[in-house]
Amino acid sequence: MINKKCIAIAAFTLVLTGCATVRQQDIDAWVGMPVEALDTHSFFITLPMVKTVTNSGIEIRNYPNKRNIGQCFGSGGLNSNRSLNYAAYNSFATCSSGLVGCDNIFYIKNGVVVEYVPTGRCYTDETVRPQSRFQRLMSQ
Repeated sequence: MINKKCIAIAAFTLVLTGCATVRQQDIDAWVGMPVEALDTHSFFITLPMVKTVTNSGIEIRNYPNKRNIGQCFGSGGLNSNRSLNYAAYNSFATCSSGLVGCDNIFYIKNGVVVEYVPTGRCYTDETVRPQSRFQRLMSQ
């Protein structure tokens, strides 16, 4: 008999994989945008950022959007001794965990986004495209 928990985990994994769709038009929308568009974006400012700069001056920003997923499988048994009237429970479990999600990597040169490379289990739509907020803020 297949464990219901295993079926639920498999279904959840399939849902996550099915939702991982990156659209080229969302990636292309960032090319040539000023870095202020990224700095004021309502989604990316909610994520942690890891920034590095190469010797040639290319800035690389990673906005990881990940979750730690864990799962455990186990078995157990009950042993009893009639003469001593006690019960002992033995169990065995195997657990694993890992980070699942997307690394939103941006390459920036001279204050302009050169390339956006979502890596991992990523999903893009209109909500990750540049917003007009930076233009309003820059004109004030």
